[in-house]
Amino acid sequence: MGTMTNGAIRIEHPGTEPALTSAEAMAGLAGSVFPLAKRIEDGIGEAFEFAKWYEAWRKLNGLGADAPHPTHLKVEAADTFEAIIPWEQLKDAAIQFSIGGKPLVKGGPVRLYAPNGSSACLNVKSIVKFLFVMDIDHRDYVAYGFKNTVSTQELLKKP
Repeated sequence: MGTMTNGAIRIEHPGTEPALTSAEAMAGLAGSVFPLAKRIEDGIGEAFEFAKWYEAWRKLNGLGADAPHPTHLKVEAADTFEAIIPWEQLKDAAIQFSIGGKPLVKGGPVRLYAPNGSSACLNVKSIVKFLFVMDIDHRDYVAYGFKNTVSTQELLKKP
């Protein structure tokens, strides 16, 4: 996806148009914030509940109670790291969006912490995209790592 320098966060969800938002708008939609240390040992800064934000976002975007919830969340970071997290592992997930009331300088625009995740690699910094996935046949699928992106020029180089 490449680095987004303006702090924009892309949201993609089945049944809605892709949209851009900001860390501050996400926190506002969640309705309340808390010290990250209440959720993550040695956590610093402020966070909001992923679940509260998601439910408010669904309502704002016209997804009724009968609309299915995703099976996974895929997050993409500015540095090409990405993680696919089963929905069940997002229980108690928090999104850090500021430290001392100021936007994240390092790891921003937002950082996801998944304390019930199967790996610490599901705590992803510098998230620029949230992609909600419906894949009922692979509910337990987990993946994380850097995108393997190679340009055409690199492929054509001779050793």
